[in-house]
Amino acid sequence: MKLKREPATRNRQTYFVTSETSERRPFFRHERWSKLFIEVLIGYRDAGNFQLHDFVLMPDHCHLIITPAESLEKAVQFIKGGFSRQASLQFETKHNIWQRGFADHRIRDIQDYEKHKHYIWLNPVKAKLCSSSKEFPYSSAFPGYVLNPIPQGLKPHAIEDANGTASAVPLQRLETASDRTSETFETGLALSQDY
Repeated sequence: MKLKREPATRNRQTYFVTSETSERRPFFRHERWSKLFIEVLIGYRDAGNFQLHDFVLMPDHCHLIITPAESLEKAVQFIKGGFSRQASLQFETKHNIWQRGFADHRIRDIQDYEKHKHYIWLNPVKAKLCSSSKEFPYSSAFPGYVLNPIPQGLKPHAIEDANGTASAVPLQRLETASDRTSETFETGLALSQDY
């Protein structure tokens, strides 16, 4: 029995998405194809169709972490369809570029996000396309790409609360007689003699 996809419309969920080329053809081993894909990906992100958190473009597939503005299906349609259209115009190709469909996983929390980001970053290293993820120009690990920040719903509380205002006075505890005679608290701050 095939499971039916849950509609993901404007739910502000973040997804790890994988899409493969048709027959796993290595279209993206060609620099001009790879550069065009990145251009299309960034263009649709800049147009507000999705937030782009991480990505890697391998010779025959891509992995993305995105938060769609509308539905996941629509976001992937923009990416794959937009690239296919541009490739057919610029490279005069008649090939089917992508396999039908895509695989997705909804990112559940910050640990899940970090696990998938790590997977994306290591993908070209494991494929022996580079020795360090920061050397691979078609990955968000490569310096210079502007990405959207971690989605608010996934951030750990320590990051969410770091807005410049402490929610409580740091190091609150009951003062004891030995504290009054001590010259410093655990924080290393000197006590006033008036204390």
